[in-house]
Amino acid sequence: MTKHALEAEVERAISSSEWRVYLLRTRTGALYCGISNNVQKRLEAHRAGKGAKALRGKGPLQLVWTQRVEDKSMALKLEAAIKKLTKQKKEQIVLCNKNIHIDE
Repeated sequence: MTKHALEAEVERAISSSEWRVYLLRTRTGALYCGISNNVQKRLEAHRAGKGAKALRGKGPLQLVWTQRVEDKSMALKLEAAIKKLTKQKKEQIVLCNKNIHIDE
């Protein structure tokens, strides 16, 4: 996927109201996984220090990957699966802009 296509996908994710799983990169390079049905609003909350406690003081935060999912249940399952991955595997997801599929 080209950089332009990735930027377009990120923009769609930011303005979408569908359930999505996302990865944020902190200033130290750590990757944080979360879910939201409004990524833009959630990102703003994280940046304002009103989101997850794990991200407070870790900014600036950059949205580096998103994936649309069917519903909240699937978002939670995918989030849990991603959180179990190594940092290297998460970096591969970001680098290749891969969609992740899990068995229910």
